[in-house]
Amino acid sequence: MGRTYFGTDGIRGMANVEPMDAPFMVRLAMAVGEYFANGRQQRRVVIGKDTRRSCYMLESALTSGFTAAGMDVFALGPMPTPAVALLTHSMRADLGVMISASHNPYHDNGIKFFGPDGYKLSDAAEEEIEAILQSRDLKGEPDRLGWVTRLNDASGRYVEYAKTTLPDRVRLHGLKIVVDCAHGAAYRAAPELLWELGADVVPVGVEPNGYNINDGCGSTATARAAQAVRDCGADVGICLDGDADRIIVLDETGAEADGDQIMALLATKWARAGRLNHSTLVATVMSNLGLERYLNAQGIALERTPVGDRYVVERMRAGGFNMGGEQSGHIVMTDFATTGDGLVAGLQFLALLKESGQRVSELTRCFEPVPQQLKNVRYVAGSLPLEARDVRAAITDGETRLKTRGGRLLIRKSGTEPLIRVMGESEDEALLASVLDDITGAISAVG
Repeated sequence: MGRTYFGTDGIRGMANVEPMDAPFMVRLAMAVGEYFANGRQQRRVVIGKDTRRSCYMLESALTSGFTAAGMDVFALGPMPTPAVALLTHSMRADLGVMISASHNPYHDNGIKFFGPDGYKLSDAAEEEIEAILQSRDLKGEPDRLGWVTRLNDASGRYVEYAKTTLPDRVRLHGLKIVVDCAHGAAYRAAPELLWELGADVVPVGVEPNGYNINDGCGSTATARAAQAVRDCGADVGICLDGDADRIIVLDETGAEADGDQIMALLATKWARAGRLNHSTLVATVMSNLGLERYLNAQGIALERTPVGDRYVVERMRAGGFNMGGEQSGHIVMTDFATTGDGLVAGLQFLALLKESGQRVSELTRCFEPVPQQLKNVRYVAGSLPLEARDVRAAITDGETRLKTRGGRLLIRKSGTEPLIRVMGESEDEALLASVLDDITGAISAVG
């Protein structure tokens, strides 16, 4: 059976429109509760959220469904996604729930589920939940209702754990750090963590109002943080997304270092210290060819997966690897966390910065990226533009043209929006632009 509601990273959609509405969330929570029942009387779920206004509606609906299904709910409040994963495991919960649409604007929202081990649910588990949701009359029992507790110290638990991921005796005294929290889930935890470690902290994007999450700030819009870095003479900028599982680093001039550059630096340092399992980094098909060439020159293998940090983690677990991530800034280090953690990745970078005595611009230029272009084409939901003859012909022609110049082409559907993502890489930028224009034009023509 396929998946109707679950995509590459949980369930996502426009707030207050099914499936991101209250009635569906009640039914979903009851189905999940039944999936995790296993004949046991006492089950618990932790729920975190980001700062979108719709999170309050969805949290209330999920809480109703879970308690109706007999699950005890621990409400964490605004909390980074990796903190929810951590607390799910440390509190011996059966399930963790994060309400967030990550880097998307406020009018979207989403649900991510974590199992008792702190890892995201598998495709098979999501399919079984959908089968329960669609095939059964979900009813609770009046004598088996769950109860609700608000966990007021959840953020502090996460902050204290994150500190332990720093090497012994490394503190951040002497560093001026701009941290952009995207008006999102880490708006309290991130500045507090960095300040407690001794840094001079300049906070940006820490005034959420329910509508401004990711709005001109955070990891997908770094101009405001870059200006703050320049204005205050900061050493470094740390830009998180709405649920703080991504990081983009800014150097002292405000220039960006994406996930590929951060992974290149960390993987090289870990490999030299004998810490990188099997001398291998796991990344997605979106990571730059320049990263692959650089790692190979260092004697480090690169294994690629489909897009989505869950697929990176699945490959890491299967192969016994301990570092992976995405160009977008998801960095997964299973020595410390079960999912992407922007703050923990930031701490690992800051530790290297302190130890090296170099400027950020010197650390974050590990390789010269191969020119890469990405274009998104919106299509009518339910249509199949990639199956159109003219589109297939344009893709075949583009692949042939790029291959002759050592480039590559990647075409995929977004797992969260009705978009076709067309990405290409080539040293010949004019050829690359021409190929992408031909393909996106063909897709647009068929709708």
